[in-house]
Amino acid sequence: MNSDSDLQIAGDILEVQHLLQPAREHPATVAEFAGLARSLADDRAQWAHLVQYDATSRWYHRLRTGPGYEVWLLSWVPGQGSGLHDHGRSSGVLTVLEGELTERTATAARSLGPGAQRVFAPGYVHEVVNDSVEPAVSLHIYFPGLTEMPMHASHCSPARQDTVAA
Repeated sequence: MNSDSDLQIAGDILEVQHLLQPAREHPATVAEFAGLARSLADDRAQWAHLVQYDATSRWYHRLRTGPGYEVWLLSWVPGQGSGLHDHGRSSGVLTVLEGELTERTATAARSLGPGAQRVFAPGYVHEVVNDSVEPAVSLHIYFPGLTEMPMHASHCSPARQDTVAA
C-alpha cells in the first residue's frame, strides 16, 4: 500500500497561505461581473427603494462604479424599449430583477424573467423591450463603463415580424 497521500505530497493547503489568491475587492472577469450582478439582484435593500417608473422615458440610475465598470438600475413600464443598439467598446451583463423583458437580436427573441442574465461582448447588437403588462426592473453592468450606445436601423427579421406595428 502506498503511503503517499495528497497531504504528504502537496502539503496542507491551509498552511500555505502564500499560494491562496486574496479575494478581489472589484470584479475583473466576466464570471465575476455576472456574480456581482447576481449578488446585487439578491440584495433588494441596495436597489428596491431607488426604483422609479416614468411613463415618458426609461428611468435609469447609476447604482455603483468601480475601477473600469459601472452598475446601472433601469425600470421599464409596459411598451418601453431600448431600440436596436450596441454598447460601443463595452462588454456587459444584463440581469432582470423584476418583471419580464424581451431581448431581440437579428436572429432570435428571448423572454427574460426575474434572475435571467445575458452577457454580451463589444459590438453585440440587440434591443430590450417590456412586452408585458407589468413594469420591469433590470440591472446592467458595463465594463469598461458605458461611453456610447450607437443606435442601429431597425430590421424586420422572422423573430420580430409578429411584434412590428403596421
